Amino acid sequence: MSISRADVAHLGTLARLQLTEAELDHYAEQLDVILHAVARISEVAADDIPPMSHPIAMVNVFRDDVVKPSLTRDEALSGAPSSQDDRFRVPRILDEE
Repeated sequence: MSISRADVAHLGTLARLQLTEAELDHYAEQLDVILHAVARISEVAADDIPPMSHPIAMVNVFRDDVVKPSLTRDEALSGAPSSQDDRFRVPRILDEE
């Protein structure tokens, strides 16, 4: 399958593009390359190969949750510029509606 200048001109008309003669030649060549690449991929695709979202199997890369020593609530809040009700106090950025 190949695409001609006439095909590109027709597509340009449908898209309401005013293409020059040089652009018609340029786009016809580029679109032809794309169509041939898609055709090659279609030849390789087999019905016995299931579709997948990634070429490499995905694995969970997260570590296990392990409880470790950490700051107490009071230690964490001690460095805050402002706190209220055992929480960090920050300026309101959204209006309540």
